[in-house]
Formats: sequence, C-alpha cells, structure tokens
Amino acid sequence: MTEKRAIDGFGATALIGFSALLAFNQVVIKLTTAGIAPAAQAGFRSVGAVIVLLIWAYARGIRFTVPRAALGWGILSGFLFAFEFLCLFLALDLTTVSRASIIFYTMPVWLALAAHFLLPGERLTGIRILGLALAVLGVVIAMGDRSNGQASLAGDILALLGTLGWAAVALMVRATPLSQTAPVTQLMFQVVISAPIMLAFAALSGPMIRDFEPVYLLSLAFQSICIASLGFLSWFWLLTIYRASSVASFAFLAPVLSVILGWLVLGEHIGPLIWVALVMVATGIFLINRR
Repeated sequence: MTEKRAIDGFGATALIGFSALLAFNQVVIKLTTAGIAPAAQAGFRSVGAVIVLLIWAYARGIRFTVPRAALGWGILSGFLFAFEFLCLFLALDLTTVSRASIIFYTMPVWLALAAHFLLPGERLTGIRILGLALAVLGVVIAMGDRSNGQASLAGDILALLGTLGWAAVALMVRATPLSQTAPVTQLMFQVVISAPIMLAFAALSGPMIRDFEPVYLLSLAFQSICIASLGFLSWFWLLTIYRASSVASFAFLAPVLSVILGWLVLGEHIGPLIWVALVMVATGIFLINRR
C-alpha cells in the first residue's frame, strides 16, 4: 500500500478552497429559501446531483458495483442523508447562517466521540478530549445565546440533528461493508435515495415554490454540481492522496468562513457570545483532528 502524503501546497489550497465552497453554500441555501421551500430545494439538489454523477461516471467508464453485504447499508445511508439535509435546510430557513454553521460543522466532534467506542484505533487522547469539550461547550454557548432577534431554538436543534445525521453517515462509510464500495457509489446511494424522500416531504409540507426567479435555478445548479456531486467527489479524491487526519484538520475552517460570509453577505448580526462559540468550536475541531 502506498503511503499517503502529508499536505503540500496544492493540497492546502484545494482544502481551503473546498472549505470556502461549503461556507458559501450555506449562504446560497439561505438566500434560495426565499424562492424555493427548504425541503424542495434539498430534493431538487439531489436530483441534479444524480444527473451529474451519471454523466461523470459514463464519461469515465465507471460502473456502479455494490457487494450484497453493502446493499442494506447503502440504502440506510440514503435515508440518513435525507434526514441530515432536511434538518440543515430547514434550520437555515429558521435561523441565521452563522448559528446554523457553528452547530452543523461540529460533525468531526460527534464522529470522534462515536469512533472512540466503535472503531478500533480511534480512541480519544487527552488533547482530543480537550478539543471535544471545547467544541461541545461552544455549541452550548451558541444555542444559549438568545440576544439576536433572528435566533431560533428550533433552527438550532435542527442544525444539531443534521450534524448528528452527517456523523452517522460518515461512521457508516467507515465501519460497515459500505466501505468496500467506491466513493462515487456511496455518494450515488445517498443522492438517489434522498431525492424522492425530500421531495415527498416538501410536497406534503406546503408550496414547493415560493417565488420563482431564474437566479434560483442557478442556485440549484451550483449546489448540484459544485457541492452535492463533483464537490464531494473532489473531497474523496483528496482523501486518496493525502492522510485522512491531515485532510480532516481543515474542517475547522468551514464554520469560521460561514460566519464571516453570513456577516459580510447577509448582514447578520453576530453578538460577542457567537464569536466566542465560534472560536471554541473551531479550536475544538482542530484539536480533535490533530495528530
């Protein structure tokens, strides 16, 4: 087995760019909820991702192969993916980008905690326990800060449920027979199964289109191509080149950049406690992924 490289200049640039892309995506989702209901937006995004992945696989001559042992886990991952993004998109409809991002991007915290009990060789060390404690306390501070009129406890809780769903998907990919399948197959499971679930939820929960404008179609194209399909495939590709721990250490950038973009682009008011929570969560994620 070829040893994976430490992060070099190209890797750092790519990972910083991907974190910025994820952060910008939160702003895009928030803006698009004015025209497309959150669940419908998430469902349409998955439909678009299916189309992009099929085109990409055809162009590269890739076949989707699934071991029988992984089939059930793949289906379950699709349901969890639907749950994750329903929670996130609804959260962004109810609360600010800064609050939702601080909570949602704590996924490495919950994954590290679950891995401590379920994955061999993933025990929490002293420094990782400190990071976990800092991040959890940061989430508590963020959820406890009600000084902003845009704050929504329901939105905060949905963001927390969403990140728990994300951690469950990540754990499943590592700890079940689903790990025997290619990343493109794992991603296809998630978007194919999640699309009808989220669209059905959207159809039952009210009007799917709130205010049609062409810009919202561009938003869906951006989310489908740059995030839900090729974006995550690029992330998986980076994982094949660089050490997983080094790649994961860049996760702390996403909530930082999301908060800054929410402030700059959306004009969100960010109180002192939210900045404190952000620093604690970002530091905690960095310590958890530090080797």
